[in-house]
Amino acid sequence: MARPVRVKKSDPTRALAIVDGLEELYPEAHCELTFESPFQLLIATILSAQTTDVRVNMVTPKLFAKYGTPAKLAAATNKEIEPIIQSTGFFRNKAKNILGAARVLMDDFDGVVPRTMDELLTLPGVARKTANVVLGSAYGLNEGFVVDTHVMRLSQRLRFTKQLEPVKIERDLCELLPRDKWTKLGHQLIWHGRRVCFARKPACHECALAPHCPSAGKV
Repeated sequence: MARPVRVKKSDPTRALAIVDGLEELYPEAHCELTFESPFQLLIATILSAQTTDVRVNMVTPKLFAKYGTPAKLAAATNKEIEPIIQSTGFFRNKAKNILGAARVLMDDFDGVVPRTMDELLTLPGVARKTANVVLGSAYGLNEGFVVDTHVMRLSQRLRFTKQLEPVKIERDLCELLPRDKWTKLGHQLIWHGRRVCFARKPACHECALAPHCPSAGKV
């Protein structure tokens, strides 16, 4: 394995080498939540908080078969929704949020998921991460950078940022990385975190990014 690089701060040249490396590793990277519309992606992303995409994808087929549009979900009750989503954890709060989001969509946006960050943030259960997922993966808009637990971990290990708060990490990533690649890079970092750069024991010995990573062999 190549010796890890030693850097004191983010280096645009090194960052671009990592961008190229991620593209070579994961050219087909995409959102791993299953959805057929921006609304379904919105709901799936809200449900994905503190659980896995795999778990959400086990739940949403039944949910969307009956409540797959804003109008249908807005007319549902907590008692109808909670048993369906219970296995995702925190199901009472999630049920409240997805029902609230559907009702705001019907009341304020004619049942259409909005295409702007400010409007998305008015929906219950939606913070910047969820909004960025919807804008990027449903609408193809690079308005921000998705910062989940994998992106937080990898952006720090790769020395893209020293920040610990998602909003500040997002700011640093947006300043450092090319805007036209933000959405796909987010997916690529998530895929790398799930497949190689694990939280407890990263597989640095088999990581193609190791020559450009200050943390290789040190975690």
